[in-house]
Amino acid sequence: MDASWEDFGWERLGNGVGRRRLPGWDATVALVVGAEAALLFDTGSTLREGVEIRTQVQAMTGRRVTHIALSHPHFDHVLGTAAFAGAEVYGAIGMAALLTGSAGELYADAVRQGVSEEDAAQAADVLVAPHHQVCDEWTLDLGGGRQVLLANVGPAHSGHDLVALVPGSPAVVLCGDLVEESGEPQAGPDAIPSRWPAALDRLLALGGEDAIYVPGHGAVVDAAFVRAQRDRLSAAFGVS
Repeated sequence: MDASWEDFGWERLGNGVGRRRLPGWDATVALVVGAEAALLFDTGSTLREGVEIRTQVQAMTGRRVTHIALSHPHFDHVLGTAAFAGAEVYGAIGMAALLTGSAGELYADAVRQGVSEEDAAQAADVLVAPHHQVCDEWTLDLGGGRQVLLANVGPAHSGHDLVALVPGSPAVVLCGDLVEESGEPQAGPDAIPSRWPAALDRLLALGGEDAIYVPGHGAVVDAAFVRAQRDRLSAAFGVS
């Protein structure tokens, strides 16, 4: 049942690996499927989006999402998580405590950005914090030889940036908003600009020159794009 991802608006990146660019903020969600488990990287901006993604994953693969990795604690990447009952949720260390106390802030940010008050309130009321906190690296075994490496490379774009490396030919690196293609990288109030170039150096070291890099927003890019964005950030924020 791994033949019709494109029919659901998903971009296939490899065998059992793909992503979808969600409407509104062009935020990416990605899926990695193994023989025994399936990992979703980010969950969308509302429960409505989360339910749609869950339904699509079941239709495309015949299985449910068992693992979720959250790239960072911004509303357009985390508010759909409660739609995936029973999934084990992973985030960078400190993110669980942050989300536990920030449902109101996420609600307000979502509404400011155009999410309806009803949708934002529903998602914030059942906000799911990570069950597992990644200090450095954590390898998930999805079965059938499919492993995914989660790496805490922040703080940078936020105080809690997590990326995922899917080994293969080529490898796929899920970057979250550390990398953006459809616009310039956004440095909000929780960004640590002085650490951002180093985070991208770590990202490049994980993936290497031949990897596919999947931004949090925008089209898939290569190592040269990530390196150029790293250099622009370094110049903009005066760090090496």
